[in-house]
Amino acid sequence: MAPSEYKYKDLTHKIIGSAMRVHSFLGNGFQEVIYQRALAYEFNQSDISFQREQNQEIYYRDCPEPIGTRRADFIVEGKVLVELKATTKIEEVHWAQILNYLRAYRFEVGLLINFGEKSLSFKRFVLDLDSKADTTTP
Repeated sequence: MAPSEYKYKDLTHKIIGSAMRVHSFLGNGFQEVIYQRALAYEFNQSDISFQREQNQEIYYRDCPEPIGTRRADFIVEGKVLVELKATTKIEEVHWAQILNYLRAYRFEVGLLINFGEKSLSFKRFVLDLDSKADTTTP
């Protein structure tokens, strides 16, 4: 998929821009909750609607009833799941976590943002809810 065709491209661009402003000011080395609060401030400043640590229902396969709840860091404009980290290195378990959240919450697009490195790092994830195939984009 060409970058111009990314689903919710404009919204994910705004989210990443907000995260860059936070990282530019704070740098690395803080706990995740500090970045979460600063990012919420940036979202408010940019008129980006979001829910922070809102309980989301977890679904299993085609079961119509949720099997539990979990809290994602942010659900932005009801479209994009944002998971934050403040670690020196993103590991496969972090990728698995966001992909599991996308499947369980039935979201198509997610961003994994890490504030713990010297430079902000992020990865965009797309889940095709029909085929269950997942992809990442730069």
